Amino acid sequence: MASRDELSRFIRSSFRSVWSLELLLLVKRDSRRWTHAEVVSALRGSDLVVSQSVEWLSAAGLVIEEDDGAVAYGPVSDDLAALVEATEALYARRPDAVRRMIVAASTGGLAAFADAFRLRKD
Repeated sequence: MASRDELSRFIRSSFRSVWSLELLLLVKRDSRRWTHAEVVSALRGSDLVVSQSVEWLSAAGLVIEEDDGAVAYGPVSDDLAALVEATEALYARRPDAVRRMIVAASTGGLAAFADAFRLRKD
């Protein structure tokens, strides 16, 4: 079983948006090949959001993207599968806490980028 810190690190590093988490949980719950159009429809998301989420999840080793654009749940290791299970359970119990972890991780890079353009008095 993953520790609280391991789970937090996994969530922060694996999901660039809540859309990504929702997509992963969708394809996990119904383990079949999902076409791009089916995912867009089921999540009520945009083509861009779904495409980016699939790309990120595939790079993280959590889903399998096929040549035709279809996607299926497929963690590359048992350890990742266990972390997904723990994330799903935490998200069911404390969805706001999981959302805050994801948003905090994604805004860290944005804040650093914005700070680069901050005007300083010399």
